[in-house]
Parts: sequence; structure tokens; C-alpha cells
Amino acid sequence: MTPQITFYASQVIGCRINNQNGARISSVTDIIVNATQTGIVFNEAPRPQIVGLKTKINGNVRILDYRYIKIENKKNIISFSCEQIKDLSKQEIENGLPLAKNILDRQIVDINGRKLVRVNDIRLVAIASGTFVIAVDIGTEGLLRRLGVAAIVNKTLHVFRLALPTQFILWDDVEAFDTTNFNIKLSHTSSKLQRLHPSDLADIIEEMGAHSRTKVFESLDEEKAADVLEEMEPYAQAQLIESMSIGKAADLLEKMPADEVADLLDELEDDKVELLLNEMEKESSEDVRELLEYEDQEVGSIMTTDFLSFRKTMTIEETLNELRIQKPEADTIYSLFITDEDEKLIATVSLRNLVVSEPSMTLGEIMNPHLISVFDEDKINTLAEIISKYDLLAIPVTDPGNTLLGMVVIDDIVEDLMYKGKTKKGGRSWR
Repeated sequence: MTPQITFYASQVIGCRINNQNGARISSVTDIIVNATQTGIVFNEAPRPQIVGLKTKINGNVRILDYRYIKIENKKNIISFSCEQIKDLSKQEIENGLPLAKNILDRQIVDINGRKLVRVNDIRLVAIASGTFVIAVDIGTEGLLRRLGVAAIVNKTLHVFRLALPTQFILWDDVEAFDTTNFNIKLSHTSSKLQRLHPSDLADIIEEMGAHSRTKVFESLDEEKAADVLEEMEPYAQAQLIESMSIGKAADLLEKMPADEVADLLDELEDDKVELLLNEMEKESSEDVRELLEYEDQEVGSIMTTDFLSFRKTMTIEETLNELRIQKPEADTIYSLFITDEDEKLIATVSLRNLVVSEPSMTLGEIMNPHLISVFDEDKINTLAEIISKYDLLAIPVTDPGNTLLGMVVIDDIVEDLMYKGKTKKGGRSWR
């Protein structure tokens, strides 16, 4: 029975490769694993498997086929015994990932911890069916092991009944390698990153270098990408949009709320903005253009034009059916607005009242005609006190003629307070 051998990449780089007689052939310069992971399973989960060892023989770089190599551990010293010097096939090399070059000292995404971390070492295990990567070491011990002093430090700490803390991330929770300085395909990236909340993913992508940020962002599907882009800081949004073709960027912007698009476009050059607006669908483009006309300190600059309005003659059942069809975002149903035939705002309906009322009742029977609203050209610093005073989650925005133009949700006001510093407690404006 082949014994199980657990070891680290730092123990392997530079170690001997011997022939069957024990004579040294060369030493390991890198470990090549199968990056596709297809069909390779260890402990019921896909794991990269070692397929080759990179070395130099007689001055020539060679990648030896690992199927003809046996790993040995004698007194905690790792070495390899080569039955036959045979090169790995060209296709396997193309599908391979050099661990030392591409993973050690690189940034990766810890999917479970939802953060970007640095790889200090890589843990592997050799069993009868092959040698697999099982985890990455992001702790202090991994770094000291690389420096060759982990054993000494641990021995010293043992005297005081202490030990170096270990920090491992299982390979299942590893994703999105930092591809700033190399070019590999991100295997199964979208399937793992799709599990993260857009806000978490936005934070992670923002920490990456510009090239890595683009690569990881491109691996997301369009719906996820739009959600993530909406959560990102303006500098990162602008960099990503600049890295895309006009057509692809326009498609992405069409999936975002008009107010978020307007904020993003404020970060770009006028020529680029015009190209993007011309490429977008007419209706989406017109909504954004209208918002761009507002001054930064005006309510219209942070309102969303994605809102729901209904006629007071509609029944509760008809309204709920329409909501099921529309499938609106959560913040667009904080309040439902009632308008007349001329799109004039006449009342609001809370989601609570809508849900608890009898299906046969009309919106006119449950609506609240006591309006609290603001004009689109009112100053933003009037909003905070209104929202606080009346415990509102959203406030409708109209023009002076009372035509409903949009709404401002509390999230946007909080964001304005926290990040832009525009909103200050002051006077109030309502009708």
C-alpha cells in the first residue's frame, strides 16, 4: 500500500530528482498541475493533480511527465525518483498551471471568507491515485516555511507552549487568481464567484490590480456583472468601462438603473459618454441624458427613474399580478405611486397595505393621499431630515407641475451622506 505523503510546494522547489539508481538528474524548478480539473477528484471534490515537474537538464528546460516519477519522503526530506526521463505532452503543458510561478505570492479570492488574500505556500498530498493540491497556506507559518525558519520558530515557541497559527484555505474555496503578470484561463471562475453577494465581490475586485480586475469581471455573466458594477467605487467603475468595447459596455449599462449609470458616466470623458449613450437603446439613453442635466446638488441627480405607478381604479389582485410580471427590484417597491391619466402624482400605497388588503379592493380604497414629496430641482441637503422625520424608505420626486419623475430611496441618501458628503442636515421641503 502506497503511504500518504503530505508536503508543501516550498519543500519541493529546489529538491532533487534522482534516477532509479539514486544518482541526481536535476532539481525541481516548478510543479505543473492540470488546471482544467476535469474528471480529477480527491476526497469527493475536484482537485488539481500534478502532471509534471519543471526542471533543467544539460542547460535545457524540460517538463518531465509525472507518471514516470515517484515521490519519496525520507526523514522529512522530499525527493523524486524518475523511472524514465520522458517529457510531458504539448497538450498537457498547455492545459497545465505552474504552481510556483502562478500561485505562490499571488493574490487569490477566498470564496468562503469573501476576501482577497496572498498565498504563502501550497499544501499537497500524494496518495496511490496521484498527487493533488488540497489547500493554500495564507498564514505566518507558510511564510516562515518559505524562508526555511518555520521549524526553528516552532521549536522555540514550543518551549513556551505556543505554536505558530495556521491559516489554510481549501482549494474548493480558492478562486480568481491574480493574473496581472501571467496569462491563464480562470477555471470555473463564474460558478464560484456567482455565489458571492455583489457587494462582497465588488470589494474584492476593487482590491485587484487593473488587469486582474478586468479579467475577473469579464468572467461574470452579464446580470451579475451589472449588479457588481453598481456596487463598485467610481474609479473602479470607470476603469472597467474603459477596458470594454463600446458595444459591450453599453449592453451592461442598459441593465443598470439610470441614476447609477448617470453617476458612472460623470467619471468619463465627454466623448466617451456620448459614444456610450448613442450605443445604448433609445429609451435607456434618454433616461440617463435627463439625469445628466441635473446639477450635482439637485435631487434629480440622485433620483431613480425606475419606479412603479398605478391607477387608483386597479384592484389589489390586479396590482399583485402586475408586480409578479414586472419582478421589480426590492427598493422600487418601498412605495407604490398612484397617478392620474396625466401622470400627476395623487397618492402612495405602502407594500404592507397592499399585501394585507382584500384582493377585490381597489388601490383608491387603501391609498394615502397625504403626499410627502420633493421637486427634482430641490437641494439634496433637504432630503435627510424629511426621510428621518417621516420614517420614509423612499420619497417621490416630481416637477413643479406635480408630474411624477422618479423617486429617491434611502440607500442613495445614506450613500450620499457617507461617500459624497453632499447631504447635510438642514431645512426641509415637502408638500
